[in-house]
Amino acid sequence: MKSLSWDLYQDFIAVARKGGLSAAASATGMSAATLGRRMLELEQGLGKVLFHRSPSGYELTGDGLALLDHLKDLEAAARKVDSWQGVSTGNVIVRIAVGTWIAHLLSENFEALRTLRDDFRVDLRIGEQRAGLAFRENDIGIRAFAPEETNLASRLTGSVAYAAYRARNSAESTRDTWLAVAEDDAVSPYLRWPHENHPDKVRVTVNRPRNLKDLALSGAGIAVLPCLAGDLEPGLERAGPEIAELRHQQWIVMSDDDRHRREIRTVVSRLARLIKQHGDLISGARPSRSV
Repeated sequence: MKSLSWDLYQDFIAVARKGGLSAAASATGMSAATLGRRMLELEQGLGKVLFHRSPSGYELTGDGLALLDHLKDLEAAARKVDSWQGVSTGNVIVRIAVGTWIAHLLSENFEALRTLRDDFRVDLRIGEQRAGLAFRENDIGIRAFAPEETNLASRLTGSVAYAAYRARNSAESTRDTWLAVAEDDAVSPYLRWPHENHPDKVRVTVNRPRNLKDLALSGAGIAVLPCLAGDLEPGLERAGPEIAELRHQQWIVMSDDDRHRREIRTVVSRLARLIKQHGDLISGARPSRSV
């Protein structure tokens, strides 16, 4: 068997995680055609079929799953070498995966997370999908549940509350109109709630949660938001009590192997402190005026 380059394995990891060539192309900067050729080269070099190819994407075969598992340790070692090298060059990156609203909190209080004196960089990965850390794609994540993965450590930060919000003094005609993220993009329980509870009253959909707040502020209708987002906005008021079934706990998660790295330990500590400082808002204990 011929020797295969680490770059080829890295491309495989990208395609495996993204589930297809187009998404992996966006992540790697390569074209889908190039990635497709490289996956064929890898399969030929290994003598194994790694993917079930279909119009809907690239699904890993048993051999593909086994290879991805084998590569975890190699990728972890590569990340450690990058970190070790970065310490001397000032090029250490801490990758943090967070949802829309915690990202907004971090952006507004960024000096609490990283100061000008710190010798590491921060890369915020914003999205509603579960923060992926099992293969070191991120260093730190915020999750709505304790990690099941045995190689992850976690730190409980408290509970998160949700409610329905509308613009203060909104028109009577909009008081039974619901706003929602489109069903295909509604990956979290709070985003699915309007579809499940008011399916005939959803009149406006968007593809990003951040726009729900903007639309509610404009008076377009009612949006379900984390209390952190809704109660902090003076132009909004609660359109009812807390939606109790949406309340959940929140954890900071990180690789068990990496949690003692100086920069990871520093950022986790600061992140936990920032969330604690806003604990009343996040848990819904500081409601705006209810109507």
